[in-house]
Amino acid sequence: MTHRAALAAAALLLAGCTVGADYKRPVVDTPANFRSAVAPSTAESLGDLSWRDVFPDETLRSLIRTALAENYDVRLAMSRILDARAQVTIARSFQFPTVSGSASALYTSTVGDRPQIQPREAFTPVGGLDFLFEIDLWGRYRRTTEAARADLFSTEEARRFVITTLVSDVASAYFQLRALDQQLEISRSTLASRQRSLGLVVRRQEGGVASMIDVRQAEILVAGAAETVPDIERQIEQTENVISILLGRNPDAVARGRPLDAQIAAPAVPAGLPSSLLERRADVREAEAQLAAATARIGVAKADYFPRVFITGSAAAGGIYTHPAQANADNTNVSKWFGPLGFFSVGPSVTVPIFNTGRIAAGVRSAEAQAETALLQYRQVILGAFRDVADALVEFRKRRESRVEQEAFTVAARDTARLANIRYTGGVTSYLEVLDSERQLFDAELGLVRTLRDELLAVVRLYKALGGGWQQ
Repeated sequence: MTHRAALAAAALLLAGCTVGADYKRPVVDTPANFRSAVAPSTAESLGDLSWRDVFPDETLRSLIRTALAENYDVRLAMSRILDARAQVTIARSFQFPTVSGSASALYTSTVGDRPQIQPREAFTPVGGLDFLFEIDLWGRYRRTTEAARADLFSTEEARRFVITTLVSDVASAYFQLRALDQQLEISRSTLASRQRSLGLVVRRQEGGVASMIDVRQAEILVAGAAETVPDIERQIEQTENVISILLGRNPDAVARGRPLDAQIAAPAVPAGLPSSLLERRADVREAEAQLAAATARIGVAKADYFPRVFITGSAAAGGIYTHPAQANADNTNVSKWFGPLGFFSVGPSVTVPIFNTGRIAAGVRSAEAQAETALLQYRQVILGAFRDVADALVEFRKRRESRVEQEAFTVAARDTARLANIRYTGGVTSYLEVLDSERQLFDAELGLVRTLRDELLAVVRLYKALGGGWQQ
């Protein structure tokens, strides 16, 4: 009994050995604050908010919900998760015994023309079980399961990154669409106003007050506004097509909600702590999971250096039924049943690597190189994440400053155009001054819409850079 207990304890001790290093998160040089952050970093971050809290437009929310349910990129990411879950089950199954059953029923017939060979028929039914179990002495299968779980985490984070990207893409396309709607409205309103001005100039020319060059200059203004209408209409339809594809449906019209200037009210955009970005960004977590998987596979490769111990067994039962092909006159050769017959065997087997031309060592070096590659990619993704946030912060701040200046420019251009028309109507100046002021006003109004759109897009890019948008 003491001998058996010692053997059992030794077996348990060996079963607990796992070669290869356990994964530990690498030390990362995290800055104390994001560059271009207006205020010191706090625990609060825009990336912690759900997209429902960031985008108040219910129409946009509805579009995002539809995209999350129907977009093919999200559905593909979900199918990859299902595959990864199945791979975990497959990898873990090797840690347990395998039992398989078999059955056969053989019929044989012998014939002959010699006296010592009696024609006979035989039926042999046999059923059995086979048992196979490899003792995971060195953690080969435990490391394989660990790597498979890390791959599963990686696919889950990849799905989150797809969701983050999808939310930002839908919001960006929607804001571009609403900006184009407003530009089309400005173009049509400007066109109608310039057509009325053209009629006034024509009447003045017919009355001898204005010259033909004034008419031609007014026609230039009308043509300039008219030219923008079909181009903006083209962009609107193409943007609707983009949104439709993001929603997983055929190109079609898209519903509208709030106007552009009522989409996001973000007087202050908190970035949060740089260290928390590593936990929030899905692509960073995906890269870390890939690093963990690569680290576990080093242990799988190193396990090939050591012996493999298998326990195999089999059990079978059956019988033999014989029957003479031709009955003898004396009826001595009769049918017989031999059975039941049984068989059982169990025992260990060991395989030891002796010579393999350096294949195992090369496998270990390959696994270590892949882990080093995953580590470098992890650090690279982190640097890219910090850069994305810094770029988005400075873009948001400068876009806002540009929008404020554009608003002042538009107010001045609108007043200039009003004064120029008064001066022309009073005969103080030529229509060339009106032409120039009207062009400036039209460009200023369209530019103001673009700067407002760009400010909203900057908020969306910052939200994505901070890792927001995947929250359910």
